Amino acid sequence: MPGGLPHRGIAPEPAGPARPVIMGVLNVTPDSFSDGGRYLDFDDAVSHGEQMGAEGADLIDVGGESTRPGAERVDAATEIARVVDVVAALSERSLAVSIDTTRAAVAAAAIDAGASVVNDVSGGLADPDMSRVVADTGALWVLMHWRGHSSDMQRLARYENVVADVKAELEDRVEAALDSGVDRSKLILDPGLGFAKSAEHNWRLSAHLDEFVALGYPVLFGSSRKSYLGGLLEDASGKPRPVGRREAATLATSVLAFEAGVWGVRVHDVAGTADARAVWLATRRAR
Repeated sequence: MPGGLPHRGIAPEPAGPARPVIMGVLNVTPDSFSDGGRYLDFDDAVSHGEQMGAEGADLIDVGGESTRPGAERVDAATEIARVVDVVAALSERSLAVSIDTTRAAVAAAAIDAGASVVNDVSGGLADPDMSRVVADTGALWVLMHWRGHSSDMQRLARYENVVADVKAELEDRVEAALDSGVDRSKLILDPGLGFAKSAEHNWRLSAHLDEFVALGYPVLFGSSRKSYLGGLLEDASGKPRPVGRREAATLATSVLAFEAGVWGVRVHDVAGTADARAVWLATRRAR
């Protein structure tokens, strides 16, 4: 159902959700930083998406192009070929699906296949046609803070005040989206941890998530397994904690994000995050 949201609880609620959304990561790529190559096979991808749904994911975020630092781009045809059948299969199984892409053509193909959310790490900057696709289909649109493609984004990690600067740049993206005819109720903001950000920037943004929530739009938070967590947890020799051993740190950041009032979190470990959400909700209800 293009533009539809088959699962209750996905629609943005700017005042703060009672139950934060869990967006499960499904990379159908050979080179993503955490799980690249694991789900390139169609059956493996669909099976993993189903598993995440069973574990508590409210959205399955399907991506066909790596956005890790230094990643090289693939063409649109390759990206579409990787994602469309997977999106269709998961949608047919009544799972809500988001498409992780910066390209309007890929977003349109995925929405036609059943995706209801566009998770655009460029915030609309990479492809000027993205706003038209979103406006025409009524899909939700995650606008992430972004300054450039993966190949050179880290050289752009320069800010006077990272919290104020990221907020201002996101507000610019909101205004551009609204001017293009996108409905305000369809927008979700993401401060973009790890994208043109140093570890210090990531920690500052995490500590001030409430300021992003106060902008009046739902906020998506994505820290899962990122390098700044590995750096925090380095061993005695200075070696960062391996990607697969960053889940406890990710869970801690997710709970802090829940407390700050985010709309949702984007994670690899759905089962653990669902448990953490249950604990957080039970505690909140007991206040």
